[in-house]
Amino acid sequence: MLRTWSRQPFSMACSLKDELLCSICLSIYQDPVSFGCEHYFCRKCITEHWSRQEPHGARDCPECRRTFADPLLSPSLKLSNIVERYSAFPLDAILNAQRTTYPCKDHEKVKLFCLSDKSLVCFFCDEPALHEQHQVTSIDEAFDEIQREMKEQLIALQDSEVGHTEALQLLQRQLTETKSSAKSLRATIAEAFERLHRFLRERQKQMLEELETDTARTLNDIEQKIQRYSQQLRDVQEGIQILQEKLGETDKHGFLEGVALTSKRVKGKIHETNLTYEDFPTPKYMGPLQYTIWKSLYQDISPVPAALTLDPITAHQRLILSDDCTIVAYGNLHPQPLQDSPRRFDVEVSVLGSEGFSGGIHYWEVMVSEKTQWMIGVAHEAVSRKGSIQIQPSRGFFCIVMHDGNQYSACTEPWTRLNVKSKLEKVGVFLDHAKGLLIFYNADDMSWLYTFREKFPGKLYPYFSPGQSHANGKNVQPLRINTVRL
Repeated sequence: MLRTWSRQPFSMACSLKDELLCSICLSIYQDPVSFGCEHYFCRKCITEHWSRQEPHGARDCPECRRTFADPLLSPSLKLSNIVERYSAFPLDAILNAQRTTYPCKDHEKVKLFCLSDKSLVCFFCDEPALHEQHQVTSIDEAFDEIQREMKEQLIALQDSEVGHTEALQLLQRQLTETKSSAKSLRATIAEAFERLHRFLRERQKQMLEELETDTARTLNDIEQKIQRYSQQLRDVQEGIQILQEKLGETDKHGFLEGVALTSKRVKGKIHETNLTYEDFPTPKYMGPLQYTIWKSLYQDISPVPAALTLDPITAHQRLILSDDCTIVAYGNLHPQPLQDSPRRFDVEVSVLGSEGFSGGIHYWEVMVSEKTQWMIGVAHEAVSRKGSIQIQPSRGFFCIVMHDGNQYSACTEPWTRLNVKSKLEKVGVFLDHAKGLLIFYNADDMSWLYTFREKFPGKLYPYFSPGQSHANGKNVQPLRINTVRL
């Protein structure tokens, strides 16, 4: 597309074009010729003009009407060159080759500018083929155009400067916050492990003290028995010696005469061996020792998987809850004749937990194995329960979802795809209400899935949706709240 010319160059260009028009066809000269009167015509035009005259008559000039007996057509090389140059510069062509670095001193008044090459162009000096199909305009128009482009570039650069400055400020804040968060997390981790270490050290100390007590009591009992049995053994041995000496007497009268005394001496020397052996309480300190300690440790862990229950009043009519309200499944039969309630979901196949959380730290787990669709998270107590609902943070829902059989996403705006390497069997949900953290885990190995960071407004309830099941048997499995029982 041509650039708009200013009035002076445009007038000059129009005057030049008028000089290059054949007066017969009113078009740019094609092979211009003359024949003695200094007027020029296209060779074809003048030849056809004369062919309409008498075969052997004089030939006239259509411009000045002079006649010539036998005119000789002479080509004009200079005019042909001018026509060629003009044709190469139709005011919308511009060049792409040899450029003059400095302005043309001889033709300063007819200087042009190539917007494509960003260079000055002289209509008379530059080779015509150099700027073919380029955008050529006047110096004034080029000046305005380049100024406009540069101003636009300046604005774009200034906008980019603002954007980069803001980005750097954000990164600096993130850097500071990350360092602060890392410091806080180090303290949290150290505190958590120190608590575990302290518990283990105390439990170890307690078990060792119990072991020492049991050991001392057992050893004392054994030592007392050793002393008693040692004394009894000496009595027995003494009795044996008395009897052996008495049995060695051969005088019957003397033997019988001393029997009473011998019986008196032997009396009390005979003891029954009624030793009872009490096993040392080894099983108390052996067996599944780590499991025993873990069970004790579990009582000190906070939070532990909560024993949540589902609220039947909030459940969609097609949802079937177990008697203990820990399992929910989608029913393919007709909706249950349940009483409607403002708290009940009537379109979304959803149900809330019975207990809401307005503070504190909480953790629960949900079994999702073999399902192809589900949604789990928390919902604000004031969320809409009626009609079609958009499950997203701006509507009071903070959830993750399994969809399309094997895809996992966080229900952000738009959804955020989660990097899950293998099919989830059990999902853990951690809520720190005060810190505004809602974290989802693969509960089998506690690998991280997604984190919502929000200023939670008021009470939050656990949210569950098992999704619709299909006639082909897909997604019929329920959602099951996982309760750890010791």
